[in-house]
Amino acid sequence: MTLTTSYEHCRRLNARHGRSFYLATLLLPAWKRRHVHALYGFARHVDDIVDASGDVPGRAEALDGVTRRLRASLAGEPIDDPVLPAFVHTVRSFDVERADVDAFLRSMRTDLTVTRYTTYDDLLVYMEGSAAAIGLMMLPVLETVPGAEQRAREPARELGRAFQLTNFLRDVAEDLGRGRVYLPLNDLEKFGVTEAGLAAGRTRELCELVAFEAGRAHDHYRRALEGVELLVPSSRPCIRAAYELYGGILDRIAAAGHDVLAGRARVPRRRRARIFARHLLAASAAGRAERRLPSGAA
Repeated sequence: MTLTTSYEHCRRLNARHGRSFYLATLLLPAWKRRHVHALYGFARHVDDIVDASGDVPGRAEALDGVTRRLRASLAGEPIDDPVLPAFVHTVRSFDVERADVDAFLRSMRTDLTVTRYTTYDDLLVYMEGSAAAIGLMMLPVLETVPGAEQRAREPARELGRAFQLTNFLRDVAEDLGRGRVYLPLNDLEKFGVTEAGLAAGRTRELCELVAFEAGRAHDHYRRALEGVELLVPSSRPCIRAAYELYGGILDRIAAAGHDVLAGRARVPRRRRARIFARHLLAASAAGRAERRLPSGAA
């Protein structure tokens, strides 16, 4: 697996599995885009391992294999893996924090055995690795304006949480099919929803529960918004578009009366195209300005 082939494999993973995010990445300068695809491709690859059918020991062994190959590759050893050459190249190129990579892998390992979360705080601990850590890994690739690196970290974490909670709400039925419930059990009890009721179809109680959790997602989006201006101009259109595309999933859920069991909420193609077009001019202008900057300027 050559480095170029690995980057292309990651790009295809992003295009196939993360259509909204992939569309947003097309607003990035090409040199940044492939690194974002590498980070996404690694996360997707590991997530697919823990979500695969089969017994827990088999999936744990596969996850152990990826972890061993990752460590070997980071140590400079040649490895045979479709995503790790690009991922490791990106980690090294941007000094991505190894602690964030480890936090992500710990959360993915949790998915092998933990299928319920009692409180929202418990879920936040899981999302710290599965979502907030991804936001932090993306940050050095996206780049911050001078002096803003530390201030940008919490908004990056919040955006990761917002995206993942949006996915949890959209995928209630799909996750239930895998035996997982990512809605806090305390909240189910508060709204009078049983786990059996989750699979039974729309109820007023379930819709009220989903509306409540959507409010939490909106809070995460709100807290993440301040981070956009802390990024360099060439990265802002991508994140603004991703913000609107994922937020559009919540809009579709609300438009369906918060019934997440009737069908998977999707942002219509025309709306996706309008969002992309609205940010394309800014992306092009920022990219041209970036190319004119002297080395080391921002």
